[in-house]
Amino acid sequence: MLGAFPLQPQDLACPLYHLTQEAAVDHHEVEALYDLCFAPGREALSSYRLRDGVAPVAILNHVARDPAGVLAGAIRYWPVRVGGAPVLLLGPVAVHPTRQGEGLGAELIAHSLARAQDWQRVLLVGDAPYYGRFGFSVLPGVVMPPPTNPARVLGRALQDGAWDGVRGVVTRWDAPLS
Repeated sequence: MLGAFPLQPQDLACPLYHLTQEAAVDHHEVEALYDLCFAPGREALSSYRLRDGVAPVAILNHVARDPAGVLAGAIRYWPVRVGGAPVLLLGPVAVHPTRQGEGLGAELIAHSLARAQDWQRVLLVGDAPYYGRFGFSVLPGVVMPPPTNPARVLGRALQDGAWDGVRGVVTRWDAPLS
């Protein structure tokens, strides 16, 4: 079921890290973290074609730093459309390999989703067992550009019923509405 999942930032608080909105000065460091955490060629994935040249939803993009100011994790969001409906595309989210297993990824997800009040629905490409604990489930009828495994196309309603009737191909935010 794609109902709303009332997770609050304090539910998964990570006292070891300070979360802030990503700033321009963080950009290169965040990109280096993504390069470290994901396979070479990550920008060749279909989800990157949806992001190219489109401004991210900056208010939801966050970085996590330890008390020494070292970047430990980051999360970004992008606007896309599904069947003309506005949708948040979550990703990428990354935690430095030396910081994994501490709950930081969960904190980044919960913290940012709690601030997404201006949106009705969120989409991501990922592992259902991991993201299911945040209220995400497989989205039948929603198609990411190939090559994307349909079993990894997940969504979460931020408002009850927000995914009801929303079907179709995921398109760029700036694509003409048909």
